[in-house]
Amino acid sequence: MRTVNVEEELTPPWKEAWQSFCKNRLAVIGLGIVIFFIIIAIIAPVIAPYGYQDQELAKRLLGPSSEHWFGTDDFGRDIFSRIVYGARISLWVGFFSVLGSVILGTLLGIVAGYYGRWVDAIISRCFDIMLAFPSILLAIAVVAILGPSLQNALIAIAVINIPNFGRLVRSKVLSVKQEEYIMAARAVGMKDSRILFRHILPNSISPVIVQATLAIATAIIEAAALGFLGLGAQAPTPEWGKMLADSKEYLVQAPWTLFFPGIAIMLTVLGFNLMGDGLRDVLDPKMKQ
Repeated sequence: MRTVNVEEELTPPWKEAWQSFCKNRLAVIGLGIVIFFIIIAIIAPVIAPYGYQDQELAKRLLGPSSEHWFGTDDFGRDIFSRIVYGARISLWVGFFSVLGSVILGTLLGIVAGYYGRWVDAIISRCFDIMLAFPSILLAIAVVAILGPSLQNALIAIAVINIPNFGRLVRSKVLSVKQEEYIMAARAVGMKDSRILFRHILPNSISPVIVQATLAIATAIIEAAALGFLGLGAQAPTPEWGKMLADSKEYLVQAPWTLFFPGIAIMLTVLGFNLMGDGLRDVLDPKMKQ
């Protein structure tokens, strides 16, 4: 006769998911990288030896040393300090642009999937039109209309990611609304708003969490691309993409001016991608099977 472990039977779903996540070493490494950069961003004024705007032209383009760990740029500014402060900007753009995409995309996807017919047709065609353009080209167009700035780059990145979340939620809602408990809720006269936000949304949110984690990595790259093109953060803001753009003329003379911002972008994106893959393995029922 099998002995039932009461602790196993009563294990909360979140605890079980966390245990499964911790078994994935790459996902844990990704989480560690993300936490590291978040901590760096929070305590930037404490660990940065110089201000990100401090200039000393007599020390321009100095190599890495004990005084300037990552060297200096063409204005004599400490690259380590600028990268530390730049973590705040890149993470801020990544988190809030994706948050805006998730909110708007989820609302549109729920409405399209639940009501269907002409509502679904209009919303879906809008998504198709937006997805017909390369994402970076659409972002450039939005920033060109609004004007080059970090805030407008954030808005552009949020806009171009709305269709991804909208279509994801729509497809999930189309399957969930056919479940018996949804039909029962309709039969007893439950309001659509209550069905949407109490029953359908909670059961459609798992893939959104995974997609949002991966989208943050993409948003950081897109923000860096816009900054590199001069359409994102403007000088003297220490945004990593802008730092790459300002340093491209010194690739041979001072390669460290490009190397360290590039490494910062690579590690941050890698961390979110590894963490997103781990969350997908935990939250996606197909992956569990």
